[in-house]
Amino acid sequence: MLRPALAGLALAAATLVIPGTATAKPAPAPVVVADVTLAAVPLKDLQPSIQDDRGVKLGGVGSGLFPAGRDGEFWMVTDRGPNGQPTVGGEKRRTFPIPEFAPAIAKVSTRHGVEVKKWIPLTGRSGKPITGMSNQAGHDELPYTWDGLTKLAYNPSGVDTEDVVVDRHGDFWLVDEYSPSLIHVSPKGRVIARYVPQGLNLTGADYPVKDVLPAILATRPQNRGFEGLAINGGTLYLAVQSPLQNPAKAVGDKSRVARILTFDIRRGRITGEYAYQFEDVNVFDPSYDGDQSQMKISGLAHVAGDRILVDERTDRVAHIYEINLAKAKNLLGGRYDDASTTPSLEALTDLTQVRPAPKTLIADLSKVAPTLPGKVEGLAILDPRTIAVANDNDFGLGEFGADGRLIDSGVKSRIVTIRLPKPLD
Repeated sequence: MLRPALAGLALAAATLVIPGTATAKPAPAPVVVADVTLAAVPLKDLQPSIQDDRGVKLGGVGSGLFPAGRDGEFWMVTDRGPNGQPTVGGEKRRTFPIPEFAPAIAKVSTRHGVEVKKWIPLTGRSGKPITGMSNQAGHDELPYTWDGLTKLAYNPSGVDTEDVVVDRHGDFWLVDEYSPSLIHVSPKGRVIARYVPQGLNLTGADYPVKDVLPAILATRPQNRGFEGLAINGGTLYLAVQSPLQNPAKAVGDKSRVARILTFDIRRGRITGEYAYQFEDVNVFDPSYDGDQSQMKISGLAHVAGDRILVDERTDRVAHIYEINLAKAKNLLGGRYDDASTTPSLEALTDLTQVRPAPKTLIADLSKVAPTLPGKVEGLAILDPRTIAVANDNDFGLGEFGADGRLIDSGVKSRIVTIRLPKPLD
């Protein structure tokens, strides 16, 4: 059980009134109305098949946040599980301290503390849990054991899930960073299909793989595939976390242009592709000394029509924007899906011709909830004047002792509810 920690409501700014002068009233601002923290449950308690959880506890579920029907209940999703990136022999290596960890969908209740009501591990058509391991040599990072010393095998069924929604039939839809991919999951956690970029040639997975997404998406940076997902009836909205490395990493790292796509559930195909312009990191978060690659999209939520909320962030600052894709240009199937196009979409600085979606700032979380840890990745709309956000605490991963046991980072996993000064619609 988790303890709720109600955050104090923001106090109205005091205003000095001088006779004979006009005094401007302070503009209404969003305020925190609830703040709850997940309990530190050992991972082995949630997944008994884990041989040794190395002291790692529940966390990492803030990668997604979606209302579960009842007030105070949410669907959340883990990412690929505990993972690190130590430097061994001068080389950064991707480690998987619990390689048998199965990414899972969690239903949590925050009405009386935070309680995990359901834990649904993802499984393949064989009925066996899938893992969060890297898929393919050459496309994904080589996996290692917790200490970075021993290589692990790739697993084509592995997924690095990052957001979750539920459709009108009760099925789950998830997005993944590896391919990047879109994943259709049954209410019991079985992967029905995984949609990947054309030409990826992902074979040997324990579920059907459909290569129907634009091939250009395979140029995503490592660990920066699909990160945000929203739903409106039969339409899904998918956001690539960062600009593609198109035509090269140097271009993507400096780019301010990401891509948001729409997917028709019934037809099983992409129907739209739109440019999204990031803020200038120098203004957004000066602490990164102009490193534009630190800007990311980490969550989406549907408002109405083609209006969606976007969680744009660094690891230290997060803003929630509203955009309207109806006012953006649909680029699907055009020249910017062709890798030979010069300049590429990511290389553009004048975006007049591609018309990115216009943006309106809804909340600066560094001001609204300044104690919320970084990596805000979950975003949900509860009603027209209330949103909720969640952070990804990376399972508390800090360092591992010589005994292979985790020395927890101390970062908590939280869900924060925010009241807006005016309704979204």
